Amino acid sequence: MGLKKSILLISLILIIDQVSKFYIKTNFVLGESVDVFNWFKILFIENEGAAWGAKLSDLLPISDDTGKLVLTIFRLFAIVGIGYWLYDIIKKQSSKTYILAVCLIFAGALGNILDSVFYGVLFDASNGNVATLFSDEPYGGIFYGKVVDMLYFPMVDTTWPEWMPLVGGDRFRFFEPVFNIADTAISTGVGILIVFNKRVFGEHEEELEKTSENENYSAAKE
Repeated sequence: MGLKKSILLISLILIIDQVSKFYIKTNFVLGESVDVFNWFKILFIENEGAAWGAKLSDLLPISDDTGKLVLTIFRLFAIVGIGYWLYDIIKKQSSKTYILAVCLIFAGALGNILDSVFYGVLFDASNGNVATLFSDEPYGGIFYGKVVDMLYFPMVDTTWPEWMPLVGGDRFRFFEPVFNIADTAISTGVGILIVFNKRVFGEHEEELEKTSENENYSAAKE
């Protein structure tokens, strides 16, 4: 999988991700949901922090704004690292599976970074009204945007039996997290690396060994 195909795949994922987020932001009020099936809903929420809505300010003695800025800057450094990782394995002509996985991770990470960096200055607040693109009163500043999530799969929504210890009578819902296309790309990429671990890294190691053998052979001839 070469550079052109990788760029095409990344661009396609980014377009789908950003179009879906722009649509939700400009057509849904925060918290609004639409039932697609019994087990699938479109539910508009905004993620101010890291995965699953966690915030650095919940873990460290810092303000929400500082935590948000630190997280966004960290994401920017991370995307540079992932980008170099992708460039390196393409240059080394690693396996298609390996490159595909890293392309998905890169595209997903970049998709969410666009939200974090720019959405605060592109949109006004979605609380109680549909957001306006290029608003005169944006809800935040650059680096202070919120990530838009909308895909919700409550495939099981029930209550634990009363006789069960500790959780009896509590509500149980699976699958609870709300996510987006970018999150899906990241999860799929990581899943490929885990499931096809031997295939991905085994082929990569073989390629490195062949390269090393060729270099040694060339050096011996000289």
